Amino acid sequence: MKLGTRGSRLARWQAEWVQARLADSGVRADIVVLKTRGDAEVDRPLHELEGKGFFTKEIEDALLDGRIDVAVHSLKDLPTTLPDGLALGAVPARHDPRDALVARDRAVVSLLALPPGGRVGTSSLRRVSQVRYLRPDVEVVSLRGNVPTRVRKVDEGEGLDAALLAVAGLERLGLGDRAARVDPFDVMPAPGQGALGLEIRADDGGTRAALRPLADAASTAAVAAERAVLAALGGGCQAPVAAWVQGGRLYGRVTALDGAAQLTASGDVDPARPERAGETVARLLEGEGAASLLAR
Repeated sequence: MKLGTRGSRLARWQAEWVQARLADSGVRADIVVLKTRGDAEVDRPLHELEGKGFFTKEIEDALLDGRIDVAVHSLKDLPTTLPDGLALGAVPARHDPRDALVARDRAVVSLLALPPGGRVGTSSLRRVSQVRYLRPDVEVVSLRGNVPTRVRKVDEGEGLDAALLAVAGLERLGLGDRAARVDPFDVMPAPGQGALGLEIRADDGGTRAALRPLADAASTAAVAAERAVLAALGGGCQAPVAAWVQGGRLYGRVTALDGAAQLTASGDVDPARPERAGETVARLLEGEGAASLLAR
């Protein structure tokens, strides 16, 4: 079996984790590294890249033409609508979905503890909007690059006091000691954050069967509910839409990019039909004016 992945340290870690789990089941897999448009245009903010799937399209093309059998994605990067002929083959057990604050001053372990006028780096409109809502007195700075690069930029004082990253990425790369976990009600995670999405050709029954031991039912239901919020609102992976399942309840959030307004709604998740919770929460958000916030 061939596993397709991006070339960053985190992406390779994820593919190697899948490779090892398949080996546990007696399946040999080789890793194929592919470059995506999002990797090539590292100097541009993500929201300025046109279209969707700029971290996934080239990998999906390789899947469609048979160069690979499984595309290993960070699920939060995978658009909610997949290309014809492709399907989500498995979602393994999810890592911690929360965001983390990485501060140059390690005594600062909360966004609320940053000094007025502090500078916070992130490449995500979801994070930008929520930080502006929570702390309108701090400056948000565009920050891209792989996880170790972003941590280094904070530590070397490149105009930053702190950065927001995913806990999962930090811990997978051995940087968990830098992760001050952010309360999800302060900055809510991206739909599917912390989970891997293993994408396959829809008609490839053999690969689907090989991935079955990696699938986790609770994680699959949770991310399905979260991604349904994003799909129902018509937002792409970079839209300022957040969603998080905790204790069988789904929370969804839309925040104006300037931080002037924020909407949060919630609903119970039926594990047998998790998408319904996402659609319900999206309708509640729309009823409060989410479309106008997204249009901004």
